Amino acid sequence: MKLLAAPPSLDTRFVTVILLMMGLSTPGQAEITSLDTNNIDDVLNNAGVALVNFYADWCRFSQMLHPIFEEASNIVREEFPDTKQVVFARVDCDQHSDIAQRYRITKYPTLKLFRNGMMMKREYRGQRSVVAIADFIRQQKVDPVKEIHSMEEVNTVDRSKRNIIGYFEKKDSDNYHTYEKVANILRDDCTFLAAFGAVSESERFSGDNVIYKPLGENVPDMVYLGSLTNFDLTYAWAQDKCVPLVREITFENGEELTEEGIPFLILFHVKEDTDSLEKFQQEVARQLISEKGSINFLHADCDKFRHPLLHIQKTPADCPVIAIDSFRHMYVFPDFKDLDTPGKLRQFVVDLHSGKLHREFHHGPDPTDSTPGQEEMGGEVASSPPESSFKKLGPSETRYTILTRDRDEL
Repeated sequence: MKLLAAPPSLDTRFVTVILLMMGLSTPGQAEITSLDTNNIDDVLNNAGVALVNFYADWCRFSQMLHPIFEEASNIVREEFPDTKQVVFARVDCDQHSDIAQRYRITKYPTLKLFRNGMMMKREYRGQRSVVAIADFIRQQKVDPVKEIHSMEEVNTVDRSKRNIIGYFEKKDSDNYHTYEKVANILRDDCTFLAAFGAVSESERFSGDNVIYKPLGENVPDMVYLGSLTNFDLTYAWAQDKCVPLVREITFENGEELTEEGIPFLILFHVKEDTDSLEKFQQEVARQLISEKGSINFLHADCDKFRHPLLHIQKTPADCPVIAIDSFRHMYVFPDFKDLDTPGKLRQFVVDLHSGKLHREFHHGPDPTDSTPGQEEMGGEVASSPPESSFKKLGPSETRYTILTRDRDEL
């Protein structure tokens, strides 16, 4: 008697329908490299671009991503058959918790991008579809350096963006290869341009040369004075120029900034009010440069972020306003004009780190503070800062399995 094959299960048919709706074929043999402590450094260091899926088998979002990730790998492999150009890899975080801890994985699935072994700050947060992931990799393979064909082009660069321009004798040189590697890493933060040969000759009076053109029309160029064959020095210089000390927070980058896990010091200002932003930037650089790494210095458009302003009982009409969001509470800097008081902004941040802002929230001003009315209130003049508003921009539980344990205890 001829046996009939069992019909596919409802779950299998459902997945097939979803894949068809997304315009996908049935996945073939995907080339996904499983990473462990023995091979991770070798694989990533030898890959031009690597997209790594940090997952857990029990996570339903990880389960949903697996077939999509595999099919995206198949499509990309057809376009970039060199296995060292693009690598799709995965890490089972339950089996390799040491790797998860190394890369600070706090949610599943997390897709991180690596270039030549270096993890990029911005992970993949786009749509979880084959088309979107494949397009993302294609964008990563686009040359980040635009070639200049005449010096007239230098005079017409967009000064609303940060531009780094390299002048090289030839493209096939160690100097340019270093520059190209730096451009690949910082492509989201700066515009990189390069001129070669006769076109660049007038700018190479002392050899290959790299300059930075800051924002603004009348700001002088800055010249890189280090060795172009030293990647670490070149990268550090370019990163300092491309990644501003005070960054703008938007709804597009809010999730990644929130996930860095350190408090925000935010200037809310009207977009056209560049004077208050410039003053804030100057005072942050003057008073708080040593706090870089323990707090994020940000500025936000008052109109776009009306809701956080309402949380601190402010409106765009009150801008400019400075506040700290600790991811527990929001605290308001007394008055923007207090920036003129030496050390006032720094003390505001120090009071956050020391716990004074939070302590006063519960118990009123410290006894050493001469707060008007404190004596009449029996020393219990407690402030009432609202709950954090920006923590709501963090990764969504409808998209990730968020780890509730401490990030150092994976």
